Amino acid sequence: MIATIAVFFALFGFAMGSFLNLCIDRLPNGKSLVRPASHCDSCGRRLAPHDLVPVLSYLWLRGRCRYCDARVPVRVLLVELAAGLLFALLYWHYDLHLHLVFALIYTSIFIVVFAIDLEHQLILDKVVAPSLILALIFSSFWPELGLKDELWPAPGIKSALVGGATGFAILLVVYLIFRGGFGEGDVKLAALLGVITGFPFIIMALLVSIVGGGIVASFLLVSRLKKRGEAIPFGPFLVSGTLITFLWGQYLWDWYVNFPQRYSWA
Repeated sequence: MIATIAVFFALFGFAMGSFLNLCIDRLPNGKSLVRPASHCDSCGRRLAPHDLVPVLSYLWLRGRCRYCDARVPVRVLLVELAAGLLFALLYWHYDLHLHLVFALIYTSIFIVVFAIDLEHQLILDKVVAPSLILALIFSSFWPELGLKDELWPAPGIKSALVGGATGFAILLVVYLIFRGGFGEGDVKLAALLGVITGFPFIIMALLVSIVGGGIVASFLLVSRLKKRGEAIPFGPFLVSGTLITFLWGQYLWDWYVNFPQRYSWA
């Protein structure tokens, strides 16, 4: 039964990934998500329903337009696969709970932010601002949001507000000190991520993001895939670090707190 439901969520994720690709294509250019209908950017031909089957259409057509043979970005396939796999993972993590709905929406936002920042080096206010309001509303229905620990009671929306303020303040200080290292969009995004994770998990999310970004940046420089001084978008690392913390932050915190006792030589 669990496996069957997980497959359903994976298929739902593949379908949602198709819509997320539409958002990724149109939002940076200020285009409507409703009109015109899905079409090939090269020849302008309207796509038929059988051209829009998530994952399968891309594989069947070998990543090309059926009508003009123009290449379709591989990002289309990757986004659909990522959405499907993550949706199945979220079901496994949360089961059929209200929190699963919140997590699915947050993950969809993360995918859009990740792809747009990677392709255009933009974090759009039109994505962050409504998502921030939505996250604040969701936090009022998530009283366990935040760290489950005697030192940190779980105050739900209070945790979200403190997390948002903390994320914004930390990235703002870094932005002001290291000009050019981060953008204003990263600062606003940090506020959103703080509301999503709550306090003090936003600190953990930022640490995971910075460490992960440093490792990837070092690899890109050493492998000469990026030149020194060439910009590397930080948004993908922020949302990736936040997703890890969102799912396993409590386990990481418990491991950190119990580490001295577990590995003590005494």
